[in-house]
Amino acid sequence: MDDFLQRPVTRAVSLALRDIHDPGARSDLLFLEAWEMHRPANLGATLRASQIRRANPDLAAAIERELKAGNGSRPHDSH
Repeated sequence: MDDFLQRPVTRAVSLALRDIHDPGARSDLLFLEAWEMHRPANLGATLRASQIRRANPDLAAAIERELKAGNGSRPHDSH
């Protein structure tokens, strides 16, 4: 998951990033979006995504809704 995009795909993350000035927080939100799109089987990535989702439940739900509606790009959904 080191190759996730540096620009948001979903409107939800794009809007959330407007208020984020910390590079670490920005990285976390972009990571969460990439994880939601690709859902790798990597345990470390899943644990990181889980922590970010717990800290940002509304954003996580918005990303998931957008991706399910087709407003983002989830190449392969294994769930």
